Amino acid sequence: MSDAHLTERQVDGGHGPVELTDEPIRLSRRDPALEPERRPVSRRRKVVLAAVLAAGLAGAGALGLGGWRVLQQKDTELTQPPGVAGLTRDDSDRARSTAEYLRDGFAADIDLDRSFGAVYSDPADAKRSVLLFGGTTLLWQPERDLDTLFGLMADETGKVSAVREVDAGRLGGVMKCGTTSGDGGDFAVCGWADHGSVAMGMFPGRAVDDAATLFRKIREGVQRR
Repeated sequence: MSDAHLTERQVDGGHGPVELTDEPIRLSRRDPALEPERRPVSRRRKVVLAAVLAAGLAGAGALGLGGWRVLQQKDTELTQPPGVAGLTRDDSDRARSTAEYLRDGFAADIDLDRSFGAVYSDPADAKRSVLLFGGTTLLWQPERDLDTLFGLMADETGKVSAVREVDAGRLGGVMKCGTTSGDGGDFAVCGWADHGSVAMGMFPGRAVDDAATLFRKIREGVQRR
């Protein structure tokens, strides 16, 4: 087959050759002169934006952690075992009457789903019985509620002074202890609160440090989640 038909075609001379120049090739029809001026972001503004972002992330993290803590602690059960932390539950009529009195007074001060009261005797010393009372409910601000209860204790035992935070142990929440006066002299008062429970303990014949250690052991023996 002959290629003559290809060689005989006339080259279209309507368009001249493309000339390359040093000017940049424009890929848009927009006029740069009409574009709004873009100001560079100052270093100070970058720092402010970074701080705001960090604060937002920290707030979200704290909210998530707080929500997880509420879910973890809200479903709590408090029991009254026959023995706990080396103590024995006193089921005598006198002890039961005392426990009911404390439980009713406590429940009148705070809205609880379930309340309890118990007296635990110390086999080594009858004068060092522990009075325990409390209950379960959903608490959004455990520390605030615990502080309120320490204030209400003044109506029953006199002012609880030198209240300070102590180690709450593996169950978390907040635990505080202080000192008040009774017929037998000064004695320790301790309380714990978390998002699912709150309880108080009275420790005749015991100093605050001794009472705090015993109270943690009692809590670990009576609280279930």
